[in-house]
Parts: sequence; C-alpha cells; structure tokens
Amino acid sequence: MSIESFNSSKESNLVLPNVLVPSINHVNSIMSAFNLPREVLSSDCEIAHAWRELPREIERIPLELRDEFVVRMCVATSVGLFDAAINYIWNAVVTALRQKVRNFGFALVAQTLNKSFEEKNLNDYRDAQLLDLCYKLELLTEDGYFFLDQCREVRNNFSTAHPSMARIDDRELINFISRCCKYGITEDSFLKGIDTSDFLSSIKSRKLGNSELKYWVDKLITTFPARRQILIPMLMGIYCDPSSPESARINCLKISLEIADMIDDKSKSALIEQYHQYYIKGKNEKQKAARQYFERMHLLGLLDTSEQHSIVKKACQNLLFAHQGFNNFHNEPPFAERLHDITRSFKVPETVQNEFVYCVLMGYVGNRYGVSNAAIPYYEEMIVNFSPKEINHLIHLMDMRTPFSEKVRMYRNCKERFVIALELIDRESMNATQIAQYDLTLAKLKQ
Repeated sequence: MSIESFNSSKESNLVLPNVLVPSINHVNSIMSAFNLPREVLSSDCEIAHAWRELPREIERIPLELRDEFVVRMCVATSVGLFDAAINYIWNAVVTALRQKVRNFGFALVAQTLNKSFEEKNLNDYRDAQLLDLCYKLELLTEDGYFFLDQCREVRNNFSTAHPSMARIDDRELINFISRCCKYGITEDSFLKGIDTSDFLSSIKSRKLGNSELKYWVDKLITTFPARRQILIPMLMGIYCDPSSPESARINCLKISLEIADMIDDKSKSALIEQYHQYYIKGKNEKQKAARQYFERMHLLGLLDTSEQHSIVKKACQNLLFAHQGFNNFHNEPPFAERLHDITRSFKVPETVQNEFVYCVLMGYVGNRYGVSNAAIPYYEEMIVNFSPKEINHLIHLMDMRTPFSEKVRMYRNCKERFVIALELIDRESMNATQIAQYDLTLAKLKQ
C-alpha cells in the first residue's frame, strides 16, 4: 500500500496534512548526505502506519491541551524520529499532571502530605514522584497510575531522554501515545480544587441565597472527585449536628440535593460509615437526622435491612393514622408522598411488605365517603411497581377478615377501587399460580 493511500483512509475528524512524501524524501536525502544506512530511522512503511493512526489518538486530547509538545510529537513522527516523539508526548503528560496538582491547590496538597508544598516543590519532583503524588491525591486512577508508570519506564529507556537501548516500531509508538492521551492528558486537567475552610465557613455563616448556593454547587461539580468524597460527608455531618443553626442545615441539604447524581460509591461508603459511627457511639439525635438526610437524598438503600424495615414500618403507621384520622382527605397526601419517596430509594424488605401493601391499598380504596384525590397518584405508582411478592400479598388481601376486607365488602365504591387497583398490575409480573388466584379474586369482586 502506498503512503498516499494511507492518508486517504483516516477515520478521524482531525485532519493532518499530507506531508509524508516530501518529508520522507528529505529524510532519505539527509541520510545519503551522511552516507548512513536508511535503517538508522524508522522505515517508510512504519512512518506511514504511525501517521495514519495519530489523529485518532490526538482526538482524545482536549483542544486546549494540544500544546507545543503535541505538535513536536507530530513532527517527529512524520520523519520517523519515534524516540523523540515519545519524549515530546511524555513532556505533555508531565505538564498536564503538574497543572492538575496546581488546580488541586497547594494548600490542599500540603494538608494531604502533612508538610509544606509550593510551586518549587512541584517543579523539583521527578516524574516518578509526580505520578506517586497524583495517585495519592486521586488525580490518577489505579489503572492510570499503572499504565503511566509503564510509559515512564519506556520513555526512560527508549526515547531521546537517554541513550536508547533499542528502537521501537510504529505499533509501540502508537500504544505509548494512546496511553498518554487516555490517562495523562485528560479533561479533568481543567478541574479546580475547593478551599475547605472557605466552603464550610460560607455554609455555616448564614442562609445562602440562590446565587451563592449555585456558586458552591458549581465548585463541587467542577472539582476533583477526591475533593467531593471529602466534602460530601462534611455536609451530612453539619446537617446532623444538633448544634448547627437551621440555616446551615438548609444550606447543606440544598447543596447535597443539587449534586446527588455525583455521589459516587466512595462517597456513599463514607456516608454509611459516618451513620454507623453515630449508632455505635449512641448519638441518637445525629442518627435520626442522618436517616432524614438519607431519605431526602433517596439514599435509604444504603442502610441495612433492619433499618429499612423500621423506616418503612414507621411511614406505613403514620399514613394509616392519617387515613383513619379526622380530615383524612386533606392530611393523607404528604404521608403518601413520603412513603412513595422512601420506597423509591430501596426494595421494601420482605419482613414489612405485607404491611406496606395493606397500607397502600387502605389509602387507595378510601372509605365510604371517597378517596384523597391528591394522594392517589402516589398510591398508583406504588401499586404499579409492586414486586412479585408484594403482588402476592395484594391478591390475598380478601382472604383474611381485616378493616380493609370489611370495607371492600360493605361499600361499593371501595370494591370498585380495589378492582381498579388489581387492574393496575401487569399480568407478566405474576407466575401461573398467582394469575389463577388473581383471576379468581377479580371475578368475585365483579359479581
């Protein structure tokens, strides 16, 4: 295949100029002038292969980070100086990693290392030390650290940085460039650190306005994951502290809700560990507040089964009390909404599923005077999402003599509402035995 044909088959939006033919001709002329064999440099075919694959790898690099080192790498590749190309792209990686550390914040680095750290310290770090620091600050993943450390070894032994042990080919070059672009010169180079003291003092000082809340939410969104993993448990801690002013608790909850989608597994682990510490140390007020925090954040699924059982049971009791109490049509909706929100966060434990189904259906069929219309959408969504075991409880509700079965038998409107509830269930969610019982129950109700 000719050099020209390689240039016409690039699968990339980045278009590099067709410079190979003149470049290689000039290289060949220089080699002849020095009377050196052509094999001193990479072959024409290797250069063509590398040049074809280069745009695909460069496109991994954000536009703002395609600096002079990336350009030099391209020039070196175009003339077969693969050892120089390796050195240039590695310099781009080092530049990007140093910028990540600067963005993280020297004050925060110093806190992490427990010693002073300034620009001079960063510039004095050898490449291996820089990789270690970025890994410790979680600016590099475990994979990123592993592959970039391999690249560092290759750069030290096969680039122009030192007398080379051997020559690398086009495949090895592209593999090296690919890892540098994937793990070293990445989008998170633009992330910024957050000064913890400023963040916490702002939250605790007063009730923040919308613009101030947005400022800190944006800071949390655009900071490093490692910073969020530290600050999110702090937000919960302030919310759960009985001595915190109500304005601070509101600030923490509002900010937490805005970044709920960014709470990763490490942050969740830290939150549940914090909750268990409240339990172990007997800090009942904080534990209760933590449950409220988890509920508002739709994180109740993090709690163990016994905790989930207790939360669902209490919510069911409160809803039944509202349903059976005075002015129930007005009082039911907020309790129905709360039970709905709780059961969206996790699968209802089997130990409380019967009570859950009974409570929902009690509210849904209403009483002889009607139903709480504002609560019906919450009831219907919970019924539609009943699990197979919850459906089993539903179709057997008439088997026992209870306040529910009595009002279905006594009041026509309650019976009609129960039929509607049954018809909300998807038959595909039931097994053959359940379908038979379902059809029997439905037939009896329609008689």
